[in-house]
Amino acid sequence: MGKNIIHIKSINQLLEGSGFGKATHPLIAIIDTANIVFGEELQGLKISSDLYSIALKDASCGLDYGRKPYDFNEGVLFFSAPKQVFTVTKVQNLNKIKGWMLYFHPDLIRNTKLGSKIDDYTFFNYEVNEALHLSEKEQSVLNNLVNIIENEIEERIDNHSQQVLVSNIELILSYSSRFYERQFNTRFAQNTDIVSKVDTLLKDYYKTHNLIETGQPSIDYLASECHLSANYLSDLLSKETGRSAKDHINDFLIEKAKNLLISSTDSVSGIAYSLGFNYPHYFGRIFKKKTGKTPQEYRQLN
Repeated sequence: MGKNIIHIKSINQLLEGSGFGKATHPLIAIIDTANIVFGEELQGLKISSDLYSIALKDASCGLDYGRKPYDFNEGVLFFSAPKQVFTVTKVQNLNKIKGWMLYFHPDLIRNTKLGSKIDDYTFFNYEVNEALHLSEKEQSVLNNLVNIIENEIEERIDNHSQQVLVSNIELILSYSSRFYERQFNTRFAQNTDIVSKVDTLLKDYYKTHNLIETGQPSIDYLASECHLSANYLSDLLSKETGRSAKDHINDFLIEKAKNLLISSTDSVSGIAYSLGFNYPHYFGRIFKKKTGKTPQEYRQLN
């Protein structure tokens, strides 16, 4: 990595490098954001780590996350997974930001139920503008859980430590999933607009692209056009329609395939290639899954 990028591999490196001394627990830590200081000499510094983080803050914290800056004035919860990059963008003085940052190493949850399903919590890969805005009551729920974790970190490690810590982290994530569902519900009108925009994007893409050359529209393409992350878009569509972003793409292409099977004499393989499928047998499998018939059966019946 370049000299202006710091890669954090452990909890101890995180704490000592930030001036907080040695870690009480080697795999998990909680930092009071009021104690975080960024001087002018750190502006432009990029930071990546091997750690998961969950953070609650009450204002812009002087960091860019990915490509986008934080910009909020109330309690916001955001998440990051290992290998994501932060950039220090401005000076931050002592006692400037209220909140906490919970960091934990993947080794803490390895060989646990949470370790096997951590990737299901897709909000670890949302963009900053998709962060979770919390009510005071919701903040209080999470603050209480963080206090339990903080007390456990300060205790001597014993045979129950990992279970207690992991259980409370999992509870934070379960509550966060519930709160995100509430946020999706309260943004119904905005979400409906996005569903309509996805449909329009698919139609426009089909009209303006040669799918044989460019391939099918991707989830990343749709998300970028909607100014969302791919995970957030897929979660939003699933919440609003019961179908993921990938389902929307496949359903659109199968409807086009139906029309082509009936209105043209092109071979099934030719139709598959024209719709951006690299392998006709894969097209046939998806078509049957969606319609209950093979492409040839559908053509013969219609």
